Amino acid sequence: MSAPSPSRPSLFSVELRTAQWPELIEWYRNALGLRVLVRVIEDGYALFEAGDTRLAILQRPASGEASGRWSLGFEVVDLDAIHARLLAIGSVSISPKVHPEGFRELIVDDPDGNRIRLFAWSENHS
Repeated sequence: MSAPSPSRPSLFSVELRTAQWPELIEWYRNALGLRVLVRVIEDGYALFEAGDTRLAILQRPASGEASGRWSLGFEVVDLDAIHARLLAIGSVSISPKVHPEGFRELIVDDPDGNRIRLFAWSENHS
């Protein structure tokens, strides 16, 4: 994990605000397989490990609409395993797309409608 330098910050976390806190916790943990680092039920706060960055999910009475302006991109090792978990819970009905740049990609929405981009490099990508 890279530390902040004097000349530029280091992204610590991305925060999602939701009125469906338990559902989002379940989805990110079980569907994507993210590891929960901190979960405080009374405060409606959860922090997930997501590589060098973390994903925080905050319970709010009104979280606003999902935005088409951004997505969360996750690089994964086994896209087929995540695809199978998403199919099993009904979160996706499409197969990963193969890109000529050497990666496979699956785009799905979380229970709040936030766009999630999952991708894996092919084995011969250097």
